[in-house]
Amino acid sequence: MNKRADLHTHTRASDGTCDPKENVRLALEAGLAAVAITDHDTVAGIAEAREAAAQTGEEIEVIPGVEVSSVARGQDIHVLGYFVPDEDEAFQKKLYGLRETRHERNQLLIARLQELGIPITLEAVYRRKTGDDKNIGRPHIAEEMIELGVVGSIDEAFAVYLGKEGKAYVNPPRITPQEAITLIKEAGGVAVLAHPGLYDDDELVQELIAYGLDGIEVWHPDNSPEERARYQRWAEEHGLVMTGGSDFHGWRGEEPFHAMLGSHTAGYDAVEELRRLARERAQAGK
Repeated sequence: MNKRADLHTHTRASDGTCDPKENVRLALEAGLAAVAITDHDTVAGIAEAREAAAQTGEEIEVIPGVEVSSVARGQDIHVLGYFVPDEDEAFQKKLYGLRETRHERNQLLIARLQELGIPITLEAVYRRKTGDDKNIGRPHIAEEMIELGVVGSIDEAFAVYLGKEGKAYVNPPRITPQEAITLIKEAGGVAVLAHPGLYDDDELVQELIAYGLDGIEVWHPDNSPEERARYQRWAEEHGLVMTGGSDFHGWRGEEPFHAMLGSHTAGYDAVEELRRLARERAQAGK
């Protein structure tokens, strides 16, 4: 049996639209053996996903993960962490600091949109999430822009305003991807570069491999076939784990964003290799 895993999914804990239990349900429907919960700079959705998996009575593994935000050369670089200590208070405190920087970015971005004559407010955007941990991202801002009639879609919002070439794009100082890798590894997790095809900077990818990445996300909806082949070759050359994931964020209208959960996956051997590295790291830290 060819067991598969979707190693990149988001929930309401960050900028997804689904509860964690829904990600587990969709993973089961897709026939997956495992699903990773990798919300932006938070591990808040993992416990609910674990509980949901336990209640199904089916064999579905929830992998504790996180997608750490960093900046290099003026653009966002995301590093996935797997088998992270999601119940560790010290690790959670570090992630909280990253979310504070995201909040600062949101304030600057909305101020820039207002300068462009768009009647958007921080309060209106933040009302889109409830609870104390308001982990707001650019997709939430895009949703507000759609409701205001400024743009017709999430894609248009990013292309015209919010993406790295957009009119309102801002990027306050954040940790570097090297620091993100170190944060994950020092916590006992395994560090994998997310969607390298989005960065259009293979020199940086090579630098991060040399710095100490454990893996690279080869199978992702934003990696072209040529890029997948190149990243697979680099992973083989450097002994990196090759992962894959849909980057599922739920639905924007009737369409899944980025892609449907289970549509981009890795073999279960990747899960076993990630687990092995995490165990070795934990033993070395004792």
